Amino acid sequence: MTQHIVTSFTDELEHLSANLLRMGGLAEAMIRDASRAVVTRDNQLARTVVERDAEMDQLEIECERDVVRILALRQPMASDLRMVIGAIKLAGTIERIGDLAKNIAHRSLAVTEADNRVALRGVERMGQAVSRQLHTALDAYSRRDAIAAISVIEQDDDIDSHYNSMLKSMLVYMTEDPDKLDTRSNFLFIVKNLERIGDHCTNIAKAVHYIATGQQIRSSNEPLR
Repeated sequence: MTQHIVTSFTDELEHLSANLLRMGGLAEAMIRDASRAVVTRDNQLARTVVERDAEMDQLEIECERDVVRILALRQPMASDLRMVIGAIKLAGTIERIGDLAKNIAHRSLAVTEADNRVALRGVERMGQAVSRQLHTALDAYSRRDAIAAISVIEQDDDIDSHYNSMLKSMLVYMTEDPDKLDTRSNFLFIVKNLERIGDHCTNIAKAVHYIATGQQIRSSNEPLR
């Protein structure tokens, strides 16, 4: 390839990467604000999170369009091909995180009368934990850092511990007043959505590890040889 073609190809890959990081930053903000909306009972903030989903969907479309164009016109090889293929998985996974954050925001509108401080603090802590996990995963992607990607996967045990603790608290909370069972059950969905976000962060980290090394990761964190 001529220098002009090489430079153009590099620009296209950087543009794709920048859009993925924009998606990730938006997802981080949606998680943070959705959790805050639950804790502070801020309905306007919740609606703002819901509205951001349209931007997330548009960014995913742009990423998919970039991938198709690069595959069709550049026929990338080796690490460049891994980056482009990995981008498809990353875009879809980040978009799903946005959907889960939007769902949390929707649910927050139904728990504005909640007065259980333990439940609210638990949602706040878990929201912060998965937001940190996503931030670390995105940082690993930006640096193509396989070791950092492994650390994200290891954080999943902490997320699961948060989830199991919260699940027990939620079940007790729901039985305290059977007349409010429908409203309080929304906390279960909120906590489950946060746990699922953690799972998606792990999937991002696995994709990053593949992009960086060409090796898939088993559930035991052992790379395929």
